[in-house]
Order: sequence, then C-alpha cells, then structure tokens
Amino acid sequence: MGSEERRSILCPNCRKLISIDQSPCPYCGLRNPGSRWKHSPWTRGLMDGDQFVRSVIVLSGVMFVLSIIMSPGSTRFSMNPLDFLSPGNRSLLLLGATGRIPIDQFHRWWSLLSANFLHGSIFHLLFNMIALRQIAPLVFQEYGGHRTISIFILSGVGGYLVSYLAGIAFTLGASAAVCGLIGAALYFGRSRGGHFGQAVYQQVGGWAVGILIFGFLIPGINNWAHGGGFISGVVLGYALGYHEKKAESLHHKAIAGVCALAALGSLFWAVGSSFFILLQTR
Repeated sequence: MGSEERRSILCPNCRKLISIDQSPCPYCGLRNPGSRWKHSPWTRGLMDGDQFVRSVIVLSGVMFVLSIIMSPGSTRFSMNPLDFLSPGNRSLLLLGATGRIPIDQFHRWWSLLSANFLHGSIFHLLFNMIALRQIAPLVFQEYGGHRTISIFILSGVGGYLVSYLAGIAFTLGASAAVCGLIGAALYFGRSRGGHFGQAVYQQVGGWAVGILIFGFLIPGINNWAHGGGFISGVVLGYALGYHEKKAESLHHKAIAGVCALAALGSLFWAVGSSFFILLQTR
C-alpha cells in the first residue's frame, strides 16, 4: 500500500468521512476539501459547528465581563435570578446596545450588530447560550458553516431592525439571532418534508412555541426582536438554500465573510470607543 494508500479525512464543511483525494466532496460539493487552508484554525470557525458555538459563547462572555467591569457602581446583585449580576445601562450603551435611544440619539446604527453579543444579566446570557447550543448544530448540519454564520448575524440585525421600527428604546441579547436559526430550521423541515423533515419541523416548532409563550409570560422580553429574527431566518433559509438543494458556493462564503468581519468590527469599535469615552470623562 505505502504511498498509494488512500487517506481519509472529515470534510471541513459537512463533517462526513471522505478520501483526501476527492474533489469536490461527494456529499456537500465543497471544492478541495483536503486543502490545508480549509483545515487551519483560522478558517475552522467558518466550517465547524462546535467551533462556531464556542466562538459566540466566548465573544458574548467577554463582552459580558467587560460590561460588568465598566459599571462597578451600578451592577445589580438582585436575588431575582432574572436580574442577578446585571451590568448598568451606561456600560451596555457604550458597548453597543441598540434601540431607539442608541440609534436616534447617538446615531449608532452599527449597534444592530453589536447588540447580539451583549446581555443584561447572567441568566440572560446563560439562557441564550444554551439555546444556541441546542439549535446551531442542526442548522450547521443542513446549511453548512458559511450559511449558518450569515443566518445568525443577519437575523440578529433583522430582528433588531424590526424592534427599532416598533419603537423599542433599549435592547440587547443573542435571542434575535437564535430565533433566526430556529426560523431557518423550521423552513428546512417544512421544505424538505419526509419523515426527517417532519421530525425537524415538529421539534423546532415546539421550541418556537416555547419561546413565544416565554416571551409573553416574562416581562421585559423583546418579542419584536424575536419575531423579526424568526422571520429573517425563514427568509434567509429560503434565499440561501440548504445542502440538499444547493451546495455552498463562493457567494455564500463571501456573504459569511462580510457578516463576520462586520460583527467583529462593531465589537472592536464598541470596546475601543467605550474606553476612549471613559478616559475622556475621568
């Protein structure tokens, strides 16, 4: 066998076992799946569901810690689990919360992106990250890494744009983006049909109903953002397609790259401008 032995790898896009010599991947159509560049740590976040979830959790966690550090005098330690360990509104505003106040008064349109990585309490953060962990692997499996990233980020923007148009003054959290993933999964289940599609539709539909009920029972939930994110996810699922309809293409990768850079850029700008403003006011 020696040098003629065929080596096997996991396709970096669909995670199925293939020969390193195969191009494109016979399952998802990815070109040159054996390329070292596509298996590097720098690109794995765009191709691997677990890495994507970890990246969002880390970014959200870092932003939450910063929001606590920046508001030591106004951080709340309420016994109410919904409000426990809650940063002050000033630090959240500086770090990129969105809504009528940040956009109309301070012209922070970029906060439509940054608000998806901010949270108002430790419970808020944990709830959204657990929900992300539940739904993201399914969306990655059926849509691929690049389309999932686009759906997550653009659904968050869509949800908060609807919230802004509805007049919500101040809002934040990853739930609009998570609802976008739920909307995309629901579209997939309904569109695919069959036993598997119906199972996905019923399971994810149960999550959607649960979020809807939770939103109306618990005060302070931004149902406008949830609804806008959900609808954005359905529209994006239809517009971008899923693996069984079409493989991820160069334009899917380009859209994901722009979305990822825009989201990271909004966070870097938020952190940098926050420290500048704090230094100026001391």
